[in-house]
Amino acid sequence: MSEPEPWLPPEHLPRWVWKAVAIFWLGYIVSIVTRSVWSSLSALFLLLLVSLFLSLAIEPGVNRLAARGWRRGPATGLILVGVFLGFLVFIVAIGTLVGQQIADLLGNSEKYVNRTVNFINDTFDTHINASQVISSINDPEGPVQRFIRSQQGKVVDLSVQALGVLVKGLSVMLFTFYLVADGPKLRRAICSRLRPDRQRSVLGGWELAIDKTGGYLYSRALLAGLSAFFHWILFQAIGIQAPVAMALWVGLISQFLPVVGTYIAGALPVLVQFVDSPPKALLILIFVIIYQQIENYFLLPRITARTMDLHPAIAFGSAIGGAAVLGAVGAILAIPAAAMAQAVLSNIGQRHEVVDSHLTSMQPRKHPGRRSRRRRAGPGGPDGNP
Repeated sequence: MSEPEPWLPPEHLPRWVWKAVAIFWLGYIVSIVTRSVWSSLSALFLLLLVSLFLSLAIEPGVNRLAARGWRRGPATGLILVGVFLGFLVFIVAIGTLVGQQIADLLGNSEKYVNRTVNFINDTFDTHINASQVISSINDPEGPVQRFIRSQQGKVVDLSVQALGVLVKGLSVMLFTFYLVADGPKLRRAICSRLRPDRQRSVLGGWELAIDKTGGYLYSRALLAGLSAFFHWILFQAIGIQAPVAMALWVGLISQFLPVVGTYIAGALPVLVQFVDSPPKALLILIFVIIYQQIENYFLLPRITARTMDLHPAIAFGSAIGGAAVLGAVGAILAIPAAAMAQAVLSNIGQRHEVVDSHLTSMQPRKHPGRRSRRRRAGPGGPDGNP
């Protein structure tokens, strides 16, 4: 039996093999470089995206001031300074309130523990020993004290992160200023490279983006103002600490954080008041739930109908998708982006009249009850016989 001959490579490979190998390695190198560049510049791209959203939101206000004779630079600066001061006041007010609550909780922990334990025992018929809870909290080797010691080393890191957020915020304001103040110049530079028909399409899309983004911001600002006002009335009536700061927290967070914003906004005043008075905390929780229903069924449809008509399911899905891609910033930016996409798609294609059907009817049909059917059938039944 003869041995098999050893394999020998062919003398000449086809030319496409070398091209395929070159294309493969070139694509691999390009993907590696692109990934490295994206990881390095992703923060910059996110800042530019936020700046673009903010520029679209404040452009209607700048245009109104420009129509009154203002120069675009001072008008943009005035609106941006107002936005920055409002955000800074909000952060300082909430930070001061939370700091005061933490200091008061640490200084009067025994009083609050006794009050909370008594409320739980009276309400749920439990038998929790308040002294044991206090001893567990004050135990140097207990979980509470260990957690406090573990957080003390993060103060410096938190300060550095706060400084980084401030620098990013100032960068966003600078980018936004140039995008809005030089908006006409930027649009002229873009349109000068396009045909007239393409220029109309670009300018129409740009105007649509301004209308939808501005409508989203202004509708949410109006809803936040209404929410803050009504919650301030409640907080002032029950005597909660810092009612204005708490009302602003509930109004802004509930409107500008989609889906979960209402629960996050209501959690802070409930927790703060629960330490001082659990019945008042329960009253706040009930009021937050009731007001949310009133807002969803009465205020929200009337306000957003004139600004940004977006289906709730689309808003919910876009918020989840945006959060999965860009986090909390993506969740906020995804809603006006979805509104723009919906507006663009609604103008594409031909529309036809919808046929009449119970599957397409917007109003519920009234079905006759048993009494009305018997009345039409007569006393003797459907056929008239006794």
